Amino acid sequence: MNKRYFMLLLVFILTLALAACTDDSNVEEGADGSADGESTSEDSEASGGSGSGDLTIAMMDDAVTLDPHGSNDSASAQVRRNIYETLVFQETDMELAPGLAEEWEATEDDVWTFTLREGTTFHEGSEFTAEDVKATMDRVRDTAVASQVAFLFEMISEVEVVGDYEVNMHTEYPFAPLPSHLAHNTAGIMSKDIIDRDYQAALDEAGVDMTADEYYELREEGGSEYDDVAEQISEHLGSVIGSEADGTNHLMFESRSAGEETVLEKFDDFQGGDREFETVTFRVIPENGARMAELETGGIQVAGDVDSSSAVRVEEGEETELVEQESVRMSYLGFNTEKEPFDDVKVRQAISYAIDRDEIISGVYDDMGIKAEGPLAPDVWGHDENLEGVEYDMERAKELLSETDVADGFETTIWVDEDPQIIDTAVYIQEKLSELNIDVQVEQFEWGTYLDRTAQGDHEMFILGWTTVTADADYGLYALFHSNSHGETGNRSFYTNEEVDSLLDEGRTEPDEDTRFEAYSQAQEILIEEAPAAYLFHTNFAIGVNSSQVSGVDLDPVGNIRIENVTFE
Repeated sequence: MNKRYFMLLLVFILTLALAACTDDSNVEEGADGSADGESTSEDSEASGGSGSGDLTIAMMDDAVTLDPHGSNDSASAQVRRNIYETLVFQETDMELAPGLAEEWEATEDDVWTFTLREGTTFHEGSEFTAEDVKATMDRVRDTAVASQVAFLFEMISEVEVVGDYEVNMHTEYPFAPLPSHLAHNTAGIMSKDIIDRDYQAALDEAGVDMTADEYYELREEGGSEYDDVAEQISEHLGSVIGSEADGTNHLMFESRSAGEETVLEKFDDFQGGDREFETVTFRVIPENGARMAELETGGIQVAGDVDSSSAVRVEEGEETELVEQESVRMSYLGFNTEKEPFDDVKVRQAISYAIDRDEIISGVYDDMGIKAEGPLAPDVWGHDENLEGVEYDMERAKELLSETDVADGFETTIWVDEDPQIIDTAVYIQEKLSELNIDVQVEQFEWGTYLDRTAQGDHEMFILGWTTVTADADYGLYALFHSNSHGETGNRSFYTNEEVDSLLDEGRTEPDEDTRFEAYSQAQEILIEEAPAAYLFHTNFAIGVNSSQVSGVDLDPVGNIRIENVTFE
């Protein structure tokens, strides 16, 4: 047999073999829709096929902490919501659905009963039961923890364990939006094991000769002894939970380098459906241009916080896709009402009238948003569309300022974080206020420092945003404007108004929906008039996706990047 004939025969045999391998007419589909013998997401990486992979998401800001009770910032929420599950799950359209609780109902005006999911395990191996729910909710309300999100759960007076998979939550008053609050990322359920270890570490560090269980008993009793111990251990709490994590969601903690990245890996025993990622890395890339470049070159698969100037670039990219979503976020210029001259309502009103919100939306945000009439976005329950916001009127601004002790103008500062669009907004406001002879200096801070110092009240004016995560007016107004919320809880304007307090209290305690709405409508009317903040705009959220590598990435009105349905190309 000559060499030429041998080669032709070999090609012929290989062709027949290949045809046989690709004929699937006799192959049955498996239960998961894949054909028997095909690689699924679990084994496709090893076989060299698509279906699973490593996902990298770039964010502008770093997560502050892994402790759900340790902060209330968006960057931390992006990471934590993938580690911890909540009792109630919030769908992409903001509808509520079962999470770790399969069912819930208000069995009495002040009692909610939750039936829990069975067969769920935590990342470290313990079984999820009602005891974990009680431990988590007791912790967030513990004065020793001093959680800035305690206001979300302070109406809960007792978590009663009825059985292994049933709890009753008793509230101090009827509280209609409780399920929405329990869908908040800071209501993520931690294992009792890690909570016990965190308390024990704090007790040991503080030199308190007591076990965690003994501390819990003391907490139940209350009194001065509990107050003393709580004060001693307060600064030590969170060290374990802040550096580790033990949840039940589809990703578990692998590693963290502060300021650089947080790496999570797939939890194989997750109950909520198959996932195609093996690891998810949240990288911190503050510069917009750098994030876009990494997205285009495939260094990352998802770019968070796409600003309007980069949106067209992402949208028109050959291998990139823009995902845009209207939001329930309100951006505002806040005034420290405890400092002169911002304790004068006419000064605040004058500044508010001097700002042309439409110019900011078009000039800074390229029309990716709408003007804010008040503190609530249109899609938030309780927003009153009949209320009129502040219109741009420089003459009215000058008239109001002329009636104050600073009629000739004054010097002040606007504090901002590292967001370029926020900085541009501040520069725009700086220019407009110069027409009132108000000399403004724009001062920029790193995100964590910015939050700490505005919580302490060191500022005069500041620009910040507030996302009404629960889509209910209680969350959108109580944290920002109730006098109980001064500082890190959200009221960085340090605004106090007894009538507003009363209306917000009524809104959260009144079971009748119409009465609640009226209370919130009146509160918004006062807040627009008194202007503890100048309500600026509701921006659209946007992210970029490298569509040549992944698909199925979604974005909700809260700004959460949803990766449940991610598939790898």
